[in-house]
Amino acid sequence: MSGAAKSSEPQSPHRLAVVTLDEESIGRGNPDQEHERAIAIFDILEDNSFTIPGREGPYALTLGLVESKLALVIKREDGEPVMTHLLSLTPFRRVIRDYEMICESYYNAIRTASPTQIEAIDMGRRGLHNEASDLLRQRLEGKVDLDHDTARRLFTLVFALHWKS
Repeated sequence: MSGAAKSSEPQSPHRLAVVTLDEESIGRGNPDQEHERAIAIFDILEDNSFTIPGREGPYALTLGLVESKLALVIKREDGEPVMTHLLSLTPFRRVIRDYEMICESYYNAIRTASPTQIEAIDMGRRGLHNEASDLLRQRLEGKVDLDHDTARRLFTLVFALHWKS
């Protein structure tokens, strides 16, 4: 398993305490991509709201891909299985494609463009990220309850699953 991280302080039981990316589903990314993954996991663990209706947490989440579907393997922090949810990525195709293109433009711009150009590209990137996180929340409705910021960070990790080497 790659990208495993665990929070250090006890908090609400309605949260993720461990986040892991399935090693078989991902490849190593470039340094920018690896940095984005690490930041997303760190940020999720620092502050998140994640609840499985009717099941007590805190939770351990492993994200992976199974037959082109997003696999969310959710356990309690103590290892007790809670659920595995397979989520079709078809509704995400356009936003993932657009997000990939704007991220590439952003990474190129931060090396050569003016601050105004970088800010404009970043605004577009954030807008797409918000759109994707809203879609993720909608697609998980009734299965997993999460707040906007947690959904944004999880989308970063969902997107990371497409960064195969």
